[in-house]
Amino acid sequence: MSKKPGWLSRLGKGLDRVEAALDERRAEVAAETEGDGPVGSGPVPPPEAAAHASGQVRPEPAGVVPWGVRVAAEVSWRLLLVAAMLWVLMRVIAEVRLVVLAFAAALLVTALLQPFVVRLRRAGLPRGLATAVTAVLGFVVIGLVGWFVVWQVMENLDDLGDRVRDGIDELKRWALDSPFHVTEKQINDIAKNLQETITTNTDEITSAGLQGVTVVVEALTGILLAMFSTLFLLYDGRRIWQWTLGLVPAIARPGVAGAGPRAWRTLTAYVRGTVIVALIDAIFIGLGLYFLDVPMAVPLAVFIFLFAFIPLVGAVISGALAVLVALVTQGVFTALMVLLVVLAVQQIEGHVLQPFILGRAVRVHPLAVVLSVAAGGMIAGIGGAVVAVPLVAVTNTVVVYLRAFSREQELRIGPGPHGATAIVAAPADQGETNGDIRA
Repeated sequence: MSKKPGWLSRLGKGLDRVEAALDERRAEVAAETEGDGPVGSGPVPPPEAAAHASGQVRPEPAGVVPWGVRVAAEVSWRLLLVAAMLWVLMRVIAEVRLVVLAFAAALLVTALLQPFVVRLRRAGLPRGLATAVTAVLGFVVIGLVGWFVVWQVMENLDDLGDRVRDGIDELKRWALDSPFHVTEKQINDIAKNLQETITTNTDEITSAGLQGVTVVVEALTGILLAMFSTLFLLYDGRRIWQWTLGLVPAIARPGVAGAGPRAWRTLTAYVRGTVIVALIDAIFIGLGLYFLDVPMAVPLAVFIFLFAFIPLVGAVISGALAVLVALVTQGVFTALMVLLVVLAVQQIEGHVLQPFILGRAVRVHPLAVVLSVAAGGMIAGIGGAVVAVPLVAVTNTVVVYLRAFSREQELRIGPGPHGATAIVAAPADQGETNGDIRA
């Protein structure tokens, strides 16, 4: 206890001496800087100049960073901003997915029906009457197709059940006689396990059924939204587009105004071409199913037509469904024949029909198709998979046009101000640009 105060006092005296020495040094440096140094010593250069003369000055931080790292940093924060914007956009779409899908379906149906409105108006009908006639006929046709599919399924359900049981027995006999050494006990164990699984998961099946009711309600709501959106797009699509252009900044409005009609032509060509290709697939595969005596050939053909709107994946699913029905009802040979018919028609579609009907304007690389369908399915299910490919095709058309438009503008009026000179050069360049446009 007695040593502690002495230690503290010595520490305090040492700090006082250090402070006094620092004060003296500050005074000397201040006197030398102001020219009050010793007589005959001459002017003393500032510390920065002395350090620079001795080569000890530190460069600017931005100059030390390598050029590649600086470019990577500039690109990285811009990519982060774009990724954040896309993430927010996906979150918004996920929250209002029903509305977005309904409006997207309305755009597709409008692209299909709008040429009929144009023809009726050229024939002398008023715009309202032409829109009403086209919409009513279109909705009636779609409703009749849906009713026909349901009617055919319900009409052939009992016969299909009997054929499925017979087909399962035939598959059982084929498995017993096959070289795979399958025993009847193994087949009975598989059937028993399936039955136990269904029995134990009754609650899950019931909840799935209740969830299915919710899905049906949402589907009906989406159909009504799509119908109303289609009606207004057919009747007042031009005004809606003009209003949308008003939301675009004035400097970007000419490019967007030129990209819009081209995007609409691409969407219209895609929808028409897809409908024609899907109809050809459904007719030829349906005829093959009919001549092979596969039950429910017509409903299966309608399913093939509908699933054709999902590129790549839809053809696989609908073809597998047709082969499965043929397998459980007619046996292995008929299933193989159906598989050959499906593959032949799909090969003709991919190599002849799509390039000839769709053309180069709406062709999308297969990798882009697969990735877009997968992303659309993950974000919005079946509806997202249907909308993904036309969205990619339209986006490609818009980007190509805007790039060409930007190059044309640069050739006509020169590149605009950018980078550090944008603030200084913007007023003069803007005046010259306006003068060129007026001229």
